[in-house]
Amino acid sequence: MGRTREFDEEKVLEAAMQLFWEKGYEATSLSDLTSKMGIQRPSIYSAFGDKKELFEAALRKYTMSRASLIRTRLQNHPTVKEAFRTFFEGIVAEEYAEDRSRGCFCINTMVELAPHDEKFEVLTREHQMYLSVIFQETIERGIQSGELEIEVSAKALSQSLIVSLIGLTVIMKARPERSFIDNTIDVILTQLKEAPVRGK
Repeated sequence: MGRTREFDEEKVLEAAMQLFWEKGYEATSLSDLTSKMGIQRPSIYSAFGDKKELFEAALRKYTMSRASLIRTRLQNHPTVKEAFRTFFEGIVAEEYAEDRSRGCFCINTMVELAPHDEKFEVLTREHQMYLSVIFQETIERGIQSGELEIEVSAKALSQSLIVSLIGLTVIMKARPERSFIDNTIDVILTQLKEAPVRGK
């Protein structure tokens, strides 16, 4: 019979995720991880595998929780336009509230690892496409309710908004003037056009 692990696997994985999110894959050493996670190397190897496998587990944990959070945020508003504005403005507020920019863990990985690691290319692309589906569902809700009238397909618009979100998240790492970002959000959201009121 194997020994029962003397640590909470979800808790230590959360600690690893936070560290990788802050420092990235290459800059995070195994010593950093053992210190942050509070367990020794043999325990890391036994529970998660090597450093890259641990990073993958941390990224998957992040993408699952992030997608669930985004879906919830977009559903909790009476109108679709309000949902997207609150979502984008919330992303900006969170970023500027931090002392230093961490950005999005998945987007950071897309920049650091995806160009030369096929596994992370696939994982980060799948996450962006899944978020696009969430955006598309929200846009279709607005079309069906009569709130929105769009000139392209809901799928194409959702993909455009994802590209805008990625660009916005990356550029905020350079801490531009807040007005620069606020003006950008205003323009991004002009893609969500209100349907004309019937009878007018």
